[in-house]
Amino acid sequence: MGSQQFRCKACEGARLLMDDEEWRYTCTVCSGDGYVSEYENKDESRITNVDENNRILD
Repeated sequence: MGSQQFRCKACEGARLLMDDEEWRYTCTVCSGDGYVSEYENKDESRITNVDENNRILD
């Protein structure tokens, strides 16, 4: 891990997120890397498409 990277706070470096129904999916904050660069950390929030259960649609 370089000095410009930080462990993703959303997935805690596990690369996956889990919803309340225990569905696992790729972390959308770090794109499945487990780490977020300093540049990505300052990136503005993006609005994404979600379904009725607030799961992110690609």
